[in-house]
Amino acid sequence: MKIGQVATRAGVNIDPLRYYERRGLLAEPQRRPSGYREYPEETVPIIRFIKRAQDLGFTLNEIEELISLRDGGNGRRRSEVRALAEAKLRDIDQKLVRLRAMRSALSGLVESCACSGGRPECPILEALNDSADGPEVSLGRRYARR
Repeated sequence: MKIGQVATRAGVNIDPLRYYERRGLLAEPQRRPSGYREYPEETVPIIRFIKRAQDLGFTLNEIEELISLRDGGNGRRRSEVRALAEAKLRDIDQKLVRLRAMRSALSGLVESCACSGGRPECPILEALNDSADGPEVSLGRRYARR
C-alpha cells in the first residue's frame, strides 16, 4: 500500500506516518522503483495501536515500549504492560491535581476581576506579570480563596 492508502485506512494524516517511521515505531517500508513507500498490510493495525495508546495519554517513548511488549504472551511481559499502565494512571492523577489547582487559581482571578468601575489595573494581568515561582503556585496561593 502507498502512504496515502495507509493513512486513510488508519484514520491519520501522512505526516505522522513519516514521523513514526523516523522514530522507529514503524519499520522502514520497501520502496518502489519510483521511490514511493510500499507499506505492508500490518502497518495499519500498528498505527491504530499507536493512536489508541496516544489517546490514553501514553508518550511515543512509552508506546515504543508497549509495541516491543505487545507480541509477548508470557506473564513477565503482561506484568510490564500493567506496570506501564499503572504508571500512566499515576501520571494522570498528578496532572488532574495540577489542573484542579490551575482551575481554582484562574477561577479566583476571574472572580477578582472587576473590568468595570474604572480600575486601571487588571488582577489577571498583574498576576501573570508578577509570578516568580510559577503560575499555579503563586496564583493559587494568592487568588484561589479571594
